[in-house]
Amino acid sequence: MASSPARSSSQWTQRWPARWMAPDRGQATVEFAIALPAVALLVLGIVQLVVVVRDQLAVELAAREAARAASVSATPAAAAERAAQAAIALRPLVVDTDVTARRVTVVVRFDSVTDVALVGRLLGDVTVEAAVTMSREPPP
Repeated sequence: MASSPARSSSQWTQRWPARWMAPDRGQATVEFAIALPAVALLVLGIVQLVVVVRDQLAVELAAREAARAASVSATPAAAAERAAQAAIALRPLVVDTDVTARRVTVVVRFDSVTDVALVGRLLGDVTVEAAVTMSREPPP
């Protein structure tokens, strides 16, 4: 059985009349141009969400470190402030410490700036906050 030679692209286009192919020309480009702004906005929104979640996780770490330092210190408020500032690089952190006879509670707040293009202006800044309570231990 003899194999037929491969047809070139010009042979395929000659088989179909040009009037059948004309309406499809540029369709993909138009669809791409219509969908691109929506996809770009979605991607930028996801990037902004990731930045805020990263800041939330960092603030939670700072609150845990601050509560641990405050629970074993003779001066809990100062120890909590130092530990929170040393734990992460975000600035400015607001550290509030509430000390009772048995427990210490540390609340850390940070204003996460939403500055991703387009999306940041729509959302505004987000305040992330974390609170941790630990039992007090006698100072060493």
